[in-house]
Amino acid sequence: MTRRPTRLVRVLSSAVVAGTLVTTAACSSDEDKDGSRSSGVTASPAARKQPTTSPATSPTGSPNAVLTESGAQTALITEADIEDDWTQVKDTEAENWQDSLLIGTVDVSDFLTAKADAADCQRLMDSLFDDDLLGKPSGANALRGFTQGDSRLLYQVAAYDRTDPQGALNWMAELPDKCDQFTMTENGEERTVQVVDTSLPDVGDAREGLRVTVRGETDGNDATLTLDVAAVRVGNDAITVTSGGLDGDEHDSMEQAVQLGTQRLKDVLAGKTPAASPSEIE
Repeated sequence: MTRRPTRLVRVLSSAVVAGTLVTTAACSSDEDKDGSRSSGVTASPAARKQPTTSPATSPTGSPNAVLTESGAQTALITEADIEDDWTQVKDTEAENWQDSLLIGTVDVSDFLTAKADAADCQRLMDSLFDDDLLGKPSGANALRGFTQGDSRLLYQVAAYDRTDPQGALNWMAELPDKCDQFTMTENGEERTVQVVDTSLPDVGDAREGLRVTVRGETDGNDATLTLDVAAVRVGNDAITVTSGGLDGDEHDSMEQAVQLGTQRLKDVLAGKTPAASPSEIE
């Protein structure tokens, strides 16, 4: 799969650093299997493969509940749900966040024995650019964006009642093995990409986390884009969090976004009003 040149027009002209607008991507990190919290990255993706349970048998979701547009909006997190000095942006701005470092064609020669893996890596980079990691929502969906310095956080809630969010999570679980390191090229510029597994809070019915690091050049300057991505399924619905940027990752905030956001979605599906955010009850 190759990138259509017309997608470049979606990259916002107001670059944050060195002409590159940072898309937020997201990850929430919990304590690793070895007890370390310094990086939020686990050494072995096989240690946390998610079950392929059908959403219909979800222990925590509400299979009969239908996520409405208003419900999706209510399930979104707010500034009060995440630490530090995050500032919410207009929805129209968050909808157009793109990062030019994510654009490129994966070098198939990096995959000498598994050519099909190159297609999965291309799908990953394309979906990060398009903010559709779990595929296009088949029902209600809502998103909200936040900024902090040169970092971005994009939070999405969506229904996948006519598709299979678990299938996308299973695909994500294999990426640290299939796409551990590869190169891609755009307009003659080569970029190195690394994909590793990250740990997440034990929430929802299934979850997967990735950290994607892209090293390349922008406007002639070396740049490193670090994106942490998390997806959590609750029945047939899911939340995705994308955060990071040229400043690096935002683990504490991402962990809160996943933890509190999942609970908000579960409350909405159960017909409840989500609890007040922590800072609202202090």
